[in-house]
Amino acid sequence: MTAVQTSPEQNGDASDAAGQEQFPAGAQVLVRDEVWLVRNAVPTRDDGARVEVVGVSDFVRDQEAVFFTRLDTIELIDPRDTRLIADDSPNYRRSRLFLEAVLRRTALPQSERRLALADSFLLDSLPYQRRPAELALSGANLRPRLLIADVVGLGKTLEIGLTLAELIRRGRGERILVVTPQHVLEQFQHELWTRFAIPLVRLDSVGIERIQREIPAGRNPFTFFKRVIVSIDTLKNTDQYRHHLEQIRWDAVVIDESHNLINRGSLRNQLAQTLAPRTDALILASATPHNGDAKSFAELIGLLDPTAIRDPENYRAEDIEHLFIRRTKISTEVREQMKGQWADRGPSEAVHCPATPAEEKIFAELAAVWLPHDGGPSVSSVPLFPYTLLKSFLSSHAALKATVTARVKTLEKKDDPQATAAELSALRRLTELTADLAEADSAKFRALVEQLKGIGVGPASDTRVVVFSERVQTLEWLGTVLPAALGFRGRAAKESLRVMHGGLSDEQQMQVVEEFGLAGAPVRILLTGDVASEGVNLHRQCHQLVHYDVPWSLIRIEQRNGRIDRYGQAHPPQFRALILTSEAEGAKDDTLVSERLLEREDQAHRSLGTAEAVTGLYRAEAEEKSLIQDLLRGRTVDESLDGRRSGADTDTEAMDDFLADFFGSVGEEPEAEAGGDAEESSPEALGSDTSTRTGTGPVLPRLFDSTAHFLDEALREVYPDARDRLELDRDEQSGLLSFCPPPDLLHRLKALPVDYLREQRLRERLLVTFNRRLAQHSLQRAREAGSTSSWPEISLLTDLHPVVEWLTDKVLVRLGRQEAPMITAGVAEPTYLVQGVYSNTLGRPTVVKWMGVTRSGAVDDDMVSLLRRSGVGPTMANKLRYRDPAPLVAAIPDVLEAAEAFMEQHRDAWDRPLRESIERHKLRLGDWEQPTLAGERTKQRLTDLADDLLTTGQSPMLRVLAVLLPDPDASFAAPVSPSAAPTAL
Repeated sequence: MTAVQTSPEQNGDASDAAGQEQFPAGAQVLVRDEVWLVRNAVPTRDDGARVEVVGVSDFVRDQEAVFFTRLDTIELIDPRDTRLIADDSPNYRRSRLFLEAVLRRTALPQSERRLALADSFLLDSLPYQRRPAELALSGANLRPRLLIADVVGLGKTLEIGLTLAELIRRGRGERILVVTPQHVLEQFQHELWTRFAIPLVRLDSVGIERIQREIPAGRNPFTFFKRVIVSIDTLKNTDQYRHHLEQIRWDAVVIDESHNLINRGSLRNQLAQTLAPRTDALILASATPHNGDAKSFAELIGLLDPTAIRDPENYRAEDIEHLFIRRTKISTEVREQMKGQWADRGPSEAVHCPATPAEEKIFAELAAVWLPHDGGPSVSSVPLFPYTLLKSFLSSHAALKATVTARVKTLEKKDDPQATAAELSALRRLTELTADLAEADSAKFRALVEQLKGIGVGPASDTRVVVFSERVQTLEWLGTVLPAALGFRGRAAKESLRVMHGGLSDEQQMQVVEEFGLAGAPVRILLTGDVASEGVNLHRQCHQLVHYDVPWSLIRIEQRNGRIDRYGQAHPPQFRALILTSEAEGAKDDTLVSERLLEREDQAHRSLGTAEAVTGLYRAEAEEKSLIQDLLRGRTVDESLDGRRSGADTDTEAMDDFLADFFGSVGEEPEAEAGGDAEESSPEALGSDTSTRTGTGPVLPRLFDSTAHFLDEALREVYPDARDRLELDRDEQSGLLSFCPPPDLLHRLKALPVDYLREQRLRERLLVTFNRRLAQHSLQRAREAGSTSSWPEISLLTDLHPVVEWLTDKVLVRLGRQEAPMITAGVAEPTYLVQGVYSNTLGRPTVVKWMGVTRSGAVDDDMVSLLRRSGVGPTMANKLRYRDPAPLVAAIPDVLEAAEAFMEQHRDAWDRPLRESIERHKLRLGDWEQPTLAGERTKQRLTDLADDLLTTGQSPMLRVLAVLLPDPDASFAAPVSPSAAPTAL
């Protein structure tokens, strides 16, 4: 019925074994004559079930291990052999803690769609940020798969964190891989730890060198670390790691800036194609997910669900609404929920910079030779190159020099020098005109200095500014001359400014971003290229941005502005753009393109919430190329932008209609949220309930009213001498806990960043709290003056925090093998507390029941309510009155039989919602016709997956947790009714 023992000889086919080997989290197993606690169990292709455990018996206590059922004999202890023991702890503390720990360690079933942890993290309560997690868990998909496409600044990282947290609580987030651009590795890692207490091992260039020293040669690093964050460039360029990825399966994969995956055949696309079928949950994130081509976007969606789009060139928004969510700042739900948490941006100010005499000569040369205003021929043999020259010049004389030099080298290598003689002569003329130019000859530089001084940037000010330029040469030149012009001298001149571009290593880029976000760091000016225009948070200490040159793309302008115009910005973001003007005849200065693009981006932002759909091209590079081609045809900027949306041809009209539908309907706030509004808990109250409900009925059954109270009693039970042994110090007023972590906890902290562990000296002393106000203050203080690190010294104790998980496991192993405590309580007759679990072939619970069962066969399927009615709580007295356990033990088989019969009786009703959802997916799969063998294989794989998600035909896994005994002195008795209405958890 419930005892399971497997051995290498007993194992047959792995798929058959998967249905039999049920090792639920929190259960105890016997392996190699030692007792272990199950943390997670999943089937594998070749080795049976993979069972992750932590040691319970003395010899292996607190040691982590992994066993495979084909390689080891793993015995799931038979509940009929349960031994009943006395609990002599005050107020039955040991028993209550044990029951709570089992509740916490048991994964939520697949049928639970509501959010369980949303209000327990260090972030504002914004329902719009919860909706991606709700959609991922809604059952609209076979698996949690989603593209989060909210526009720049809405908090996609927080939405990802919430989704991952819910997956972890469901036992579906043990193995996580996060893939991001290299310059946001630490930022992403920082957010997931400080906000959610989810630690990720960062495999940047330094991290990879470290693990190569720590793990055995040839070992797959992704089996050595369970939760990893790594840059997409590291993975896509390293055949070794791609080989490792092909050998492993993930619970969840996150790919940030996923629009970079679209180009079929690219290394990034190949990486995504490798990962997508090897993970259960897949979360893609991008503020610009579409490149204007329906077929390529269909391929991106196909990573999530290959069956969602039948015709990649003809599909509608409703075909993928279960896979995609997108909101803008002006979306109703976002606008209403922000309410002052995101300051409105100011207008983009165009700062006119009249060209100097030296610059006017170059304008005249460009107009006469390279870009004739009368439509005459250009000296260049490459039609687009004159505009490359112009854009370089509009950036700086340093950039123009570099462009001219590179072009000369190219032409000098050609076999026909006569064909290029005129162009070479013109290039040498430009070389002469730029040879002696310095900052005094740059109108933009003079204006930049005036603007920065005007907003307060200088040696005696804390004001910060980010200055963007497309050209590395411009950035490097500004880096050498700008500090002195602003009055920075000596060491301050070097410390006041940082330059960031794609030529820096990942470590250098992350260091620059972190320094700019620290109030205590001396850096005041960040000069950066468009490497920082995607994903980087620059708003912590800055609300001033200057475009030294303006990209010829509305999307790129919006992305740049989004670095400081984002959720959490306390001050109105201010944008300035330096507009170089000329009086030379026919000159194409910044008023021709840049100034008009600034105006159009601002209009689109205020009316549409985003500028990406204005041109219908959806890619910065495509926007710029199209604009230059239109300029060559004699069109204005407005004619170019508006012409793209006017339906110049049939294909364009079809695409425009599709995108209008697509972006106009997907992601709109539903009329009524499933589950209703979450109950709010006071974030500043120490030990406040971490909100275990999001609708009717509990999502998380709890005996303790808060995680704080559970941890407090767990410490008293596990470490009664904590003041001496752990050097525990508790500030009752603020709720701060300070203690020295023991070795087994230090082992769990190894996943945290090495620099964080070192900077905060976490190996020596941990500072933790349940007080969200205190944790938030610590996070803010880490970025304030005097701080040398953005990592806070105090972390918030969420349900996922390593400290909470460590103490939970400590509590579970306080009871020996096959032991269940006896508790004297207000019941009329002995009542056995039984856990019942149905699972699918993947080892995930589909139904979880917590029951009270009497010897007469009455069953109450709400164990938590039964315990409360019977007076089990922190104020109950332990009178140390126990009867002979032998008769109680003798009744256990009958009790288990009654519990199993009750579950079988109600199984169909509990299982129906999940079964109906999966059957709908199977019907859709049946209608999905595929002409290729690869397509048929995909169809079969997904059909098999649908079958695997259904509850198996096996009997439920049952476990006796405790026995409630009648208290002869009690003035009440909690009844157990055999007709109690069953409730599904």
